Amino acid sequence: MKISAWLWKIALLLVLLWAGSLSAQERPGRQLSAPDLSALARFQPQGSFIRDQKRGGLEIALNLSQAVPYRVFTLDQPMRLVLDFREVDWSAADAATLLEPGQASAVRFGVFRPGWSRMVVDLKHPLILKSAVMRTDQQGDQTTLDLRLSPARLEDFRAQTGHPNAGIWGQLQNQPAPAPPAKPKDGKLVVVLDPGHGGIDPGAQIAGLNEADLMLIFARELQERLMRSGPFQVVLTRDADVFVPLERRISIARAAGADVFISLHADALAQGQASGATVYTLSEDVSDWASQLLAERHERADLLAGVDLSGQDDVIADVLMDLARQETSPRADALADALVQGLQQQIGRMHKRPRQSAAFSVLKSPDIPSVLIELGFLSNQQDLDNLTSPDWRAKAAEGIRQALSLWAQTDAAKRQLLRK
Repeated sequence: MKISAWLWKIALLLVLLWAGSLSAQERPGRQLSAPDLSALARFQPQGSFIRDQKRGGLEIALNLSQAVPYRVFTLDQPMRLVLDFREVDWSAADAATLLEPGQASAVRFGVFRPGWSRMVVDLKHPLILKSAVMRTDQQGDQTTLDLRLSPARLEDFRAQTGHPNAGIWGQLQNQPAPAPPAKPKDGKLVVVLDPGHGGIDPGAQIAGLNEADLMLIFARELQERLMRSGPFQVVLTRDADVFVPLERRISIARAAGADVFISLHADALAQGQASGATVYTLSEDVSDWASQLLAERHERADLLAGVDLSGQDDVIADVLMDLARQETSPRADALADALVQGLQQQIGRMHKRPRQSAAFSVLKSPDIPSVLIELGFLSNQQDLDNLTSPDWRAKAAEGIRQALSLWAQTDAAKRQLLRK
């Protein structure tokens, strides 16, 4: 009886959507759910906006090519509104024209998981959702999602924050990491490459290029070079333009049985004239102000993408305690030294201090030698030219390959001596 009632409700919902007459009033944490509707909707910029209302409110109007399931909720520290969709193509969206700054200070959008899209709106003041209505015109050519938010006391805002986890949205929130191949038993070195950022978090952006795309291109090229050379098994933490939380990147490496973890980045710094590739290892004592700035920027990735980080501090503290008890740190240092040597031999000029340290959370795996390579700075024209040059990328990839081969041999010999 319960199954029949559920099927009847789903059928009714589909009929309403087909007729183009669906509208839904939602409270934060409630969602419009139609698992069978997964076709890609296109964002239509004309008539879409995020702007203030009278009396301190906020209105968000998003025009889409068709109706899709969505949910809306708020998060605190920092205050932000999160919209999840299944699924929206944001290629026509431009944050500068969509947002009229006021109660909302910034907006981001992109792929959050395969098949899922996300928009995050940063809020200057506590606002709670007053209404959420999705309407489709009679021709079915355009759907409008209209959200109204009203001012609230901070305690009321906080009482309504958090991820809803019912139905298909629980699948989104708790989606397991991709299952990497099991560690081979043929003696190959398992290398996990972590192209930074992705999806809703594009990383540094310069002249129409973004860090996430460039690092994915390089990671794929490096993977191919390593696999062709023979003694490597390579796993990517992402192989598409999707967002992967920091904790999951580490989980992927551990599930793959990683011998080495390499995170790939290419940031941008407004201050100074930073340029050249840099290899980082983990340290709570940062090398300089730029290293600290980069670490803080990378750590904000989960917040920018609308991930709830409450309760994570104890986990990170435990990992750091474990790290102090392991032999991993000197092995990571040796790996970083080998990478600097290999890169210098192939690409020549690097950063004036090519070997540095910083408190990158993505390097905090206690049992896997982990390094972060900043291949360059998008804010520097020469570095930008290098990163977009297939020839330069090939040289950099070859330098990393040679370094990994040398390190693997040396590391194996040292560990053999320690066992005697």
